[in-house]
Amino acid sequence: MRIGELARRTGVSERSLRYYETQELLTADRTPGGHRDYPEGAVDRVIRIQEFYAAGLCSSKIAELLPCVRDADGGPSEIATPRLVSDLSLERDRIDRKIDELRRSREVLDDVISTAAGGTASGS
Repeated sequence: MRIGELARRTGVSERSLRYYETQELLTADRTPGGHRDYPEGAVDRVIRIQEFYAAGLCSSKIAELLPCVRDADGGPSEIATPRLVSDLSLERDRIDRKIDELRRSREVLDDVISTAAGGTASGS
């Protein structure tokens, strides 16, 4: 499929898809005319890349991780190295800390919302 179709199917800009290629996260063959030609599996690959970015991983870490994850179902392959496991454990710990921070922020917002709603409901 061409880059425009991949962009439409994944909701990712063509510019981002080209960036993924420069970071070696995504590959495409070239047509005789020089156009990118992505395999069907590129849709799952791009979705997986987006999930990793959303989790806060940088492109170099994603590049290490992608070969260890099957695209179609997101399940692990058997080629993870002990170093990668260690690195990813650190990433998971970072995400857990971020989740805790977000929960605390939500609690503060809930308190403000509750106070503001109570103030409005009482007419003052």
